[in-house]
Amino acid sequence: MAKKELTVNDKLRLLYELQQIDSQLDEIKILKGELPIEVSDLEDELAGLNTRVAKLENNIAEIQEEVKNHQTQIKESEALIVRYEKQLDSVKNNREFDALNKEVALQKLEIQLSEKKIKEIKVQEKEKNDILVITKERLSAKEVDLENKKVELKEIISRTEKDEEKIKAQSEKQAKKIEERLLKAYNKIRASYRNGLAVVPVERNACGGCFNHIPPQTQLEIGLSKKIIACEHCGRILIDKSVVTEEVLEEQD
Repeated sequence: MAKKELTVNDKLRLLYELQQIDSQLDEIKILKGELPIEVSDLEDELAGLNTRVAKLENNIAEIQEEVKNHQTQIKESEALIVRYEKQLDSVKNNREFDALNKEVALQKLEIQLSEKKIKEIKVQEKEKNDILVITKERLSAKEVDLENKKVELKEIISRTEKDEEKIKAQSEKQAKKIEERLLKAYNKIRASYRNGLAVVPVERNACGGCFNHIPPQTQLEIGLSKKIIACEHCGRILIDKSVVTEEVLEEQD
């Protein structure tokens, strides 16, 4: 037996029913508010802060290692100075005396350079440590904020999860009744607006979505349900109030 061809009025009613179901899902999303986005943003920010903390700690460790190297260099230079000065007591000629004095002077210069470098590095270390403290404080505050928002979101999800799953199933079931071309257009329009309205009735001679005036001739064509008509201003699918009335009557029955 051939499948009965749906009338335009039938198609519009199916679309409107899907819109009513999906609007219930939108209400749950509104209840969640911006929390899912805020949680996601905080998680990204925490990941960035943790990376920054790790980098700062690594930089500080490298600075401390560089300080140790310079301190080792100072000790080695001091040991060489002691050795050269001891050798001065047993020099045999002026050439050896001058050579040893030059070596002593060179090692003293090395010590001065290392001490200067240590001071500069210590300044860098302090700056890095100050930034690290601030970053860790910010990280701790964000962790608390994230935990609070996760708890809040979890509470909302626990209250709405069952209803949401039920409504999603209804939406999927209803969507299967609608031809692919119409469903694709519906989803595209729905995704274009924050309120998710893709199918709206004509109310007070205006589009129920953007509230722009609908010409009398267009209203007449919508009422006849001979073809699917979109609002020339916002692109939403327009339906006659009678489709809404039929939907309400069916629910009451």
